[in-house]
Amino acid sequence: MATVWIGLLFDGLAYGMLLYLMSLGLAITLGLMGFIHLAHGGYAALGGYLAVAWVKQAGGSFWAALPVGFLAMAALGAVVERTLLCRLYARPAFDQILFCIGFLFVVVAGITAVWGGSQQTVPLPALLQGQIAFAGLELGRYRLFLLVLGAALIVALQLGLARTRWGMRLRAAVDDRDVARGLGLPVARLFAGTFALGTGLAGLGGVLSVPLVGLDPAFPLKYLVLCLIIVAVGGVGGIGGPLVAALSLGVLDVFGKYYLPQVGGFLIYAVMVGLLLRWPGGLFAGRQS
Repeated sequence: MATVWIGLLFDGLAYGMLLYLMSLGLAITLGLMGFIHLAHGGYAALGGYLAVAWVKQAGGSFWAALPVGFLAMAALGAVVERTLLCRLYARPAFDQILFCIGFLFVVVAGITAVWGGSQQTVPLPALLQGQIAFAGLELGRYRLFLLVLGAALIVALQLGLARTRWGMRLRAAVDDRDVARGLGLPVARLFAGTFALGTGLAGLGGVLSVPLVGLDPAFPLKYLVLCLIIVAVGGVGGIGGPLVAALSLGVLDVFGKYYLPQVGGFLIYAVMVGLLLRWPGGLFAGRQS
């Protein structure tokens, strides 16, 4: 029994880390920039489909697909932010939501037209295939890779936000844009770079999700809901709260589907409603830097 629980816990943490990597960009754009970016799932899906094209059609490696997905979506995000979204920062939230929903449906329609409606996946490199034995357990190599990569990204982002000049300038611009402009800070470039980082992380999350959960045209809508749950439960304003929320959601989802397969898929939504009724601002609202 203990071995089963530990195995489920490991799978749940790996799935939660994957959800966190996909929602990290949304936590940045919504939490730090205050922009309701409901098109976030579209960048993740485009990153995943770019990996499919890179590996299966162009013959590239999965390792190279990771930076390709990140950089391509970061570049696309920068272009969209500078040409379209920057016009919406001062507009009401409803306008932002309408634009993002429209943009998301355009992405879904484009994906269906190019790749069709069938499920897509990519082969993993030999190093990430199979399992490794550890303390009497059989741990999936790819799930272990997700946990290690996610931990490294969290450390890098936390250091970037807290210890670098970019992070200090960004936090100043988020606190008060007019004062930041008055002090000579390049607010527009800071926001463009931050938005590009968020969409790049979405693309990276999309690439990483393909071998584990597959890819289809409904992907951006399905995982956008989960990303919103993670950011809402974890609280905006930092990256620590969403991490706890994502790992908890992943573990709850895996345990729920294993022990309660009839209702496991609805369990996370019921828990989310309960948590938000108790803590409307998220579990860590007001505690994050």
